[in-house]
Amino acid sequence: MSISLLDTLLKVWNNSAFPVITWQQVVMICVAGILIYMAIVKKYEPLLLLPIAFGVILANLPMANLMAPPPADGSGTGGLLYYIYLGVKLGIYPSLIFLGIGAMTDFGPLIARPSSLFLGAAAQLGIYIAFTVAVVLGFNPQEAASIAIIGGADGPTAIFLSSKLAPELLPAIAIAAYSYMALIPMIQPPIMRFLTSKKEREIEMVQLREVSKLERIVFPIVVTIVVCLLLPAVAPLLGMLMLGNLFRESGVVQRLSDTVQNALINIVTIFLATTVGATAVAEVFLSPETLKIVFLGLMAFIFSTIGGLLLGKLMCLLSGGKVNPLIGSAGVSAVPMAARVAQAEGQRANPANFLLMHAMGPNVAGVIGSAVAAGFLLTMFG
Repeated sequence: MSISLLDTLLKVWNNSAFPVITWQQVVMICVAGILIYMAIVKKYEPLLLLPIAFGVILANLPMANLMAPPPADGSGTGGLLYYIYLGVKLGIYPSLIFLGIGAMTDFGPLIARPSSLFLGAAAQLGIYIAFTVAVVLGFNPQEAASIAIIGGADGPTAIFLSSKLAPELLPAIAIAAYSYMALIPMIQPPIMRFLTSKKEREIEMVQLREVSKLERIVFPIVVTIVVCLLLPAVAPLLGMLMLGNLFRESGVVQRLSDTVQNALINIVTIFLATTVGATAVAEVFLSPETLKIVFLGLMAFIFSTIGGLLLGKLMCLLSGGKVNPLIGSAGVSAVPMAARVAQAEGQRANPANFLLMHAMGPNVAGVIGSAVAAGFLLTMFG
């Protein structure tokens, strides 16, 4: 029996996903296109936004079933991304990302100026404000805590906490967290200029003292012991962060340090970002709750920036004008982008101003601060 070309084309069409794709899935694919544009053209955190965006596309292709769990009766297997996503669900990938961040980050500026810890703590203000507002808007404490952590401007921490407290909100929280991290150069400068005077932004800070090798080695060990004894829930994140930094500073495991800084963190970033994007299924993502999360995340981020700047102004006053308050804005934990924004704003006011290393102290403190905040919230509501 002969089969006509038309019959063949109709059969291919009827077995394709085109007849069953929904308008919600089309919208999500368009959202992914915007994220891809931001990553490639605007270069906003492309290492994160590009795989997240493509994960969104994969999640919203009907019949692809890439995130489908295995059948309950054990008669088959799940989708490819379902198994990769287990690293997110079990909290493995965020901790490994922190291992890489620790190996790539110089804690010297924080050790040289321990007062930076206060700036890092102040820049977590938005977390607690957003938590309060989220509860008022009807979210339960677990959901409110997961949303509020966006204010720490730390994607892995947001994923770690929300995967444990409110996994159903993970797609919206992760995309909001990484989007706001990428938009730091747009969000923070207007706030910085509004809250500081040109005279304050012009302040030049004295060079930091030299930090000894012994201090660099002892610091991650002591911080791990003290903080993890106080808040055991933070051990997966903070422990990996400090282990990575110990690899960097010890000078005896260069191969491990290089692997963690490059191959490992790149592989984990691909797995984490793609599967986080793949959780953004249209039926779940396009809801009023998502709009609330996006709003609350932005509010948390803004108030975290404000908290760091206000304490920076206070330290400027108490030091007799020796501290440039701009470095307080770097207390959010987006390393090193927030520090670079502080540097750029300082040089805009005074071309001879070099704030980068001074801003790295609060920036590193913000990483620790957001992890501690996540540990506190997990202890309280986990």
